[in-house]
Amino acid sequence: MTESFCTFKSVGIIGKPGDPAVCQLLEQLLPILQEHGCRAYIDASSVTNNGYCENLRVPFAELLDSCELIIAIGGDGTLIHVARALAGRPNIALMGINRGRLGFLVDVHPDNLREVEQVLTGNYVIDERFLLTAQVHHNGAHKTTQPDSAVAVNEVSIHRWNTSRMIELSTWVDGEPLSDHRADGLIVSTPTGSTAYALAGGGPIVHPNLHAMVMVPVNPHSLSNRPLVIDSRSQVEIEVHAEFIDRVRVSCDSQQDLALSPGSRIIVRAHPTPLSMIHPPGYSYFNLLRAKLGWGGPPRELHASA
Repeated sequence: MTESFCTFKSVGIIGKPGDPAVCQLLEQLLPILQEHGCRAYIDASSVTNNGYCENLRVPFAELLDSCELIIAIGGDGTLIHVARALAGRPNIALMGINRGRLGFLVDVHPDNLREVEQVLTGNYVIDERFLLTAQVHHNGAHKTTQPDSAVAVNEVSIHRWNTSRMIELSTWVDGEPLSDHRADGLIVSTPTGSTAYALAGGGPIVHPNLHAMVMVPVNPHSLSNRPLVIDSRSQVEIEVHAEFIDRVRVSCDSQQDLALSPGSRIIVRAHPTPLSMIHPPGYSYFNLLRAKLGWGGPPRELHASA
């Protein structure tokens, strides 16, 4: 992460759908953007019922094509939805205003929009996070009509979904056999996702500057089947054993599922283009962990003074 000094001339705003507080924040945010000479675009599909800024509402795809900075108002789920859409767009930066609960990724507090002003004047920290791509390679006889690939910010998870029984799968790393697993599933996580589902599954917290992936078995049958940290340049290959295919789902960030068929394999690797995240000045990952995980005290909101 490095300190950066430049301004953004076009800013898009995407909100958590159905949250009335998004419109209230817009009433404070839009004058700030105008004061700093920013052209504002508002996502028409997520921000509604705010007639005074109707002329600024544009379709989501047009907003992505028009902006240098996108501000996501909501929780981590809202920001992840936007981040997945930004895959392959390295010239667009992303910042979050927290309207969710824990919020590891959305770090601007709605009561402290002064931090947005600082960002607009070039006083911010830029943080590059790598993403994952998941591809399902089907054999020719079982090609499906559903999506075969997707992007993940946090993790790609292979999990049981309509059974109480464990599933069985095999894994390879860079073509070398790793293990056969009997478990409830398997998580392949980025450092960003190490504080999400992977953490709940017993995986380690990985600093986002590390170029690493974490493989976390979910409730494995063997006590020796432990989380594994590998190089982010590695390719992970997963095959679900045929008798369990109908009981398994492949999910990217719990936002998009990929279909499996008998004989198909899941390939997980780093996306070629990183995500550019913007934080207010003074951002510290360790401050974030202390605040959100309650290290040294109960979990609390993270303010600029933290």
